[in-house]
Formats: sequence, structure tokens, C-alpha cells
Amino acid sequence: MQPLHIILLILGYFGVLIFISYITSKSANNTTFFKANNSSPWYLVAFGMIGASLSGVTFISVPGWIEGQQMSYMQMVLGYVVGYAVIGLVLLPLYYRLNLTSIYTYLEDRFGRYSYKTGASFFLLSRTIGAAFRLFLVANVLQLILFNSYGIPFWVTVTITILLIWLYTFKGGIKTIVWTDTLQTLFMLIAVGVCIVMIKDEMQIDNLFSYIAENKLSKTFFFEDIKAGNYFWKRFFAGAFIAIVMTGLDQDMMQKNLTCRNLKDAQKNMFWFTIVLVVVNFFFLALGILLTDYATANEINAHKDQLFPTIAMSGKLGLATSLFFLLGLIAAAYSSADSALTSLTTSFSIDILEIDKKENEHEKEKTRKKIHVLFSLILIVTILFFKYVIADDSVISNIFKAAGYTYGPLLGLYAFGLFTKFNVKDKLVPLICIISPFLAFEINYLTNYLWKFDFEFFILILNGLLTFLGLLAIKTSKNG
Repeated sequence: MQPLHIILLILGYFGVLIFISYITSKSANNTTFFKANNSSPWYLVAFGMIGASLSGVTFISVPGWIEGQQMSYMQMVLGYVVGYAVIGLVLLPLYYRLNLTSIYTYLEDRFGRYSYKTGASFFLLSRTIGAAFRLFLVANVLQLILFNSYGIPFWVTVTITILLIWLYTFKGGIKTIVWTDTLQTLFMLIAVGVCIVMIKDEMQIDNLFSYIAENKLSKTFFFEDIKAGNYFWKRFFAGAFIAIVMTGLDQDMMQKNLTCRNLKDAQKNMFWFTIVLVVVNFFFLALGILLTDYATANEINAHKDQLFPTIAMSGKLGLATSLFFLLGLIAAAYSSADSALTSLTTSFSIDILEIDKKENEHEKEKTRKKIHVLFSLILIVTILFFKYVIADDSVISNIFKAAGYTYGPLLGLYAFGLFTKFNVKDKLVPLICIISPFLAFEINYLTNYLWKFDFEFFILILNGLLTFLGLLAIKTSKNG
């Protein structure tokens, strides 16, 4: 594809998103921005959540993982099923019963103001890092295939990326996102399907499923070495808890669920979302096997996050592959990033500034818009930090590692609140939640150094357990 064709594709794509924003944001106010007036059809929420969960990171990194990890990622995906069941049966009923806008207000009711602010702060940190990682990956690809040819620096690419998100979310917020994410998920899934078919035909594969099943890279379950990072039970339980914290304890993902008309609709959404997500992840891994074998057969020197973009944009698989790859990448990236920006705005507005307690509606809306701009700038700065300070070849690994440390305290807080009746010394909660990730890091370092035992993504569970034990140490009395 020529750079001009890519620019026209991007402009056309965002023209559609901005049009959807215009339609959905008429007469929008803060209630529209935060909760979509509780009018979202559950099936749209379920379908749109697929794209938000997968993101551009899954689109690029999961296929690139196959070469070094085979299909071991599927062990984590199976763990997701357990995690989503907990969300549907335990967390969603709680959130709907309390009629929450921000899910972290539960912590204030349960423990107190310091716990509430701590939970919200860890979400803001976690989601900022996660969203920045995802956008960093996509901005890198756009820089490589488009902006370098025009001599445009990386910081301009990043600024344009964030500005486009801001344009179609600043007014309608979550109401707009429910509809745009549905469209973007559709584009992403079509893109994966087209790429699989093109490579399958190029490699003259008659039966895709037989090819995958017989391939040496298709090994999925690893029970041999308990010390290894890909050991089944580590990946499975890590997947379950990652699903709980990165969806069920995440304002971004839950904000969509809370726009459904009632609890029953939200639970139907989670049920169908889970089934589709497992199937879609399998096809991403199948695509990874095809890409790896195609690269080997054609002596293409591309690995990890460079594998899919290099092959898709080479032109050897035809214009349609390049076109749909780019369309799918943009759709996957923005379906995750737009909701992240909206949820960050929501959490900071409700949890930190508490604008819902103010009486003047005009002032509340004015404050919310300022926060939306602020987090746009924060994301730009964070992405540039990743680019020039800690850039790495495999972004998805970094996201899950970061999640283990930043979401761990949230896991501990909610587990303690839901499964015990104790109160805590509220003022000490921030200290416990700050110390726990550092302890988890030190324990993982020591077990790796002394016994070659890597907690890998299981670090999330260790971190949550340390937080739970810390809260147990500062308990005061039974609640009620």
C-alpha cells in the first residue's frame, strides 16, 4: 500500500467514527457520558467488549508469541472463563444492587474514604499504563508503515493518535463507545478472517484445523516443569484472576456492563462475551502458527511483534491482506483506547474530584471536559516514555506483568471486602497497597534467583494475597 492510500483509509475510518459520535451524542450530558443513560442493548455491549478486551496488543502480539511460546497462551484463555463466571455471578450483582457509576465507590461503603481513594488510584495507574502500552504498539506500527515516509516524528504520530480518540469521545463518552466499539470489533474480526484465508490459500492448506492440530507449534498444555512460566496451573489460575481484575475490577470494562438496562442483560452480555472471546483467541493463535510457518518457508526474518505487520504489509499476500490488516489493527487499538480514555475520565471525575456531589450541572460538565483533555495529555507523555525509556519487543507480556503489580492491590481489597466481614484501619490501607507490590517483586526475584521458580503472570495472585494478609493484619472488628 502507498502512504497516500493509508492516509485515505485512516481519514475515511475516523470519518465514520466521528459521524457515529455526532449521532449518539445529541443532547448528551454527564449521565450520558458516564452511564449512557442505562439504555445500551446487552448484545451490542457484549460484541463491543470483544474488541476492547483484545485490543491492538492481542492483534499483534498473540500471533507473534507462537514462535517462542507455542499455544500456551490458550491455558490463560481457559482461565478467563472461570474469571468471567465470577464477574457475572458475584461482582455484577453487587454493582447493580449498589447502583454504581464508579465501581470503586463500593470500597468507600465497605472500608472508608482512604480505601476508596486507594482503589481508584490503583485503577488510574493500571489503566493509564495498559492503555499507553496498547497505543504505543499501534503508534509504532503506524510510524513504520506511514509516518516515517513523510519524515513525521514519533511524538507527532502519538499526538495525532490521541487527538483522534478525543474527537469522537469528548461529548458522548460511553454511549458513543458502545456503538463505535461494535463497529470496530466487526472490522477486527473480519481482518483476522481475511488474513487467515489469504495465508491458508497461499500455503495451499486444504484443512486448516488438521494443519493446526498436527503442527509442532500447536502444543497447548504444559505440565512438565512447575518452575516454568508456562506451567499449566500457573497460566490457568493467572488467567482467571487476570480476567477478574482486568475486567471485573476495572472501571473501563465494567462501565460498559453498567450501561445495560438491568442485571439480567449484563449477565447475558458476560455469558456470550466469554464464549466468543475463547473462540476468537483460538483463531488469533491459529493465525500465529500460519504466520510463523509462512515466515520460515519464505525466509522472512521477523519475530514477535514485528511478525504480523511485516508479512501483512509486504504486499506478497495481496492488497486485500494489507488493507484489512491495517483496518483491523486500527479498529483493535482504538476500541480499547477510546474506552480507556473515557473510563479514566470517569474514575478521576467521580472518585477523585467527586463531581457527582456538586449541584451545578454546568460546572460538573466543564470539569469533566477538562479531565478528558488532561488524561489525553497524560497518555501522550506515557507513550513517549515507553518509546524512549523502556521499549520492548513483546508488549503483551509487559501488559500482563504490569497488571500483576498494579491490579494486585485491587484484587486483595475486593477479596477482603467480599469474603470477610472485618473492618480495617482505613488510614493504613494505602500503605498496605503500596508495600504489597514491592514485596511481590522481591519474592519473585528471590525465587527466580534461588530456585529458578518464575511466578510470571501468577505474580498477580501473590500480590493480591499479600494485600489480603496485610489487610488482615490491620483489621479492627467484624462489620455488622
